[in-house]
Amino acid sequence: MKMYSSPQPVELYLDRELECSCGRTHYVDIKDVLIGPGAIKKLPEFVKKHGYSRPYIICDEITYQIAGKHCEELLSEAGIASVPHIIGHMGFDEATLGELVINMPSDCDLWVAVGTGSITDMVRYATFKLRLPCFTLATGAPMDGFAASIGVMNVNNLKATMEAHNTEVIIGDTDILKGAPYRMTVAGFGDLIGKISSINDWELSRIINEEHFCRPIAELVQDCVSEILGKSEQVREKNPETFGEIMRGLVLSGVAISLYGNSRPASGAEHHMSHFWETLGDLKGKQFAMHGEQVAVSTVLMLMLAKELSEFDVDFNAARAKAKLYDEKMWQENVRCVYGDAAGEILAIEAKAQKNSAENVLKRIGSIERNWDAIIKQLRSLPPASELIDSLHLIGCPALPKEINVDNELLKSTFLYAKETRARYTLLQMAYDLGVLEELADKVIANLGA
Repeated sequence: MKMYSSPQPVELYLDRELECSCGRTHYVDIKDVLIGPGAIKKLPEFVKKHGYSRPYIICDEITYQIAGKHCEELLSEAGIASVPHIIGHMGFDEATLGELVINMPSDCDLWVAVGTGSITDMVRYATFKLRLPCFTLATGAPMDGFAASIGVMNVNNLKATMEAHNTEVIIGDTDILKGAPYRMTVAGFGDLIGKISSINDWELSRIINEEHFCRPIAELVQDCVSEILGKSEQVREKNPETFGEIMRGLVLSGVAISLYGNSRPASGAEHHMSHFWETLGDLKGKQFAMHGEQVAVSTVLMLMLAKELSEFDVDFNAARAKAKLYDEKMWQENVRCVYGDAAGEILAIEAKAQKNSAENVLKRIGSIERNWDAIIKQLRSLPPASELIDSLHLIGCPALPKEINVDNELLKSTFLYAKETRARYTLLQMAYDLGVLEELADKVIANLGA
């Protein structure tokens, strides 16, 4: 069937091939999504509906008490024998993966992830490698990974996006979600508004690099943001219906990732900044904030950077001259200094992508110059950072770097090196290409202190 010309409810995107005007056929193999009061009670029905009989329930100590134990009881009452496992190694890395596999019953035919981001990511990745199906039962709504066909885990001391597969069923019981720590829902709101930045990055790469772009999927993601952006007051009042809307928005943005086949529609420079803080935090044994909170802060920063660039008098000849002076060895030394033990992964990304090479930067500078009017139009279409700051502060979400303990020294380093965590083209890379990233970063930092 044809891809919809306007955004639709999540159910209409599930388990059907959609022929799109972008030239691709989109498909997401999620079978069911149920969000609402008492949704957890449907778990046994979904297990039987899809032909499974021996679920392996993955939780941590907290999510077991919140919902895992109840899942076990509901399945038992329905005559379904399940085996729960409470994760002991919380690094969400190679050791966690090993723990899950070692404790897996030999006859299990389904994994059920009970939790949020890290647990669901690990389960999607592990079952992908084991060729087993999985379900997800959300205990909070702090991020958009529930419906994604990727998983983020720590590999060699760096947050890595791993190929995974979709969960077959997503259950979001609003009776559980409303009891989750309020901060989780705030983080989910922050992750949703980050799509403002990610779609902007995708548009920029479409203009500059002629990267493939799917307008219906982009509009689906934008709709997820617009649906919730004006509901800060309801979030602050902890309205259960609004919490459900946040969950639906997060699931839909995850569906967009799966429909497109990678995270391009929902992850850009704002996520690269968050990954940068997470990587450095892991190396130092600290956490700056929740992922969604970090994304909210970095989205504000990207809106500020976009404004500065849209008003900047770019000298394209100076940009070309600077690009020709690129010193790869010096760049590598700087990366080793900034990333420490995680530098190896960063160097490997650049060795393959060569995004900073003089040849590739010069090619992009030419395209930027030819398409400057369209780029400025795109940058000026973004909302002002002040509006976003007000919305975030209204619900108690961090909006400024200092509110997540990112000082100016670390912030400067973030602007200069966060883009290296992925090869994806973003606003940060464009400012780098034009030779003005450091200057504009200083302007943003100065404005934050004003």
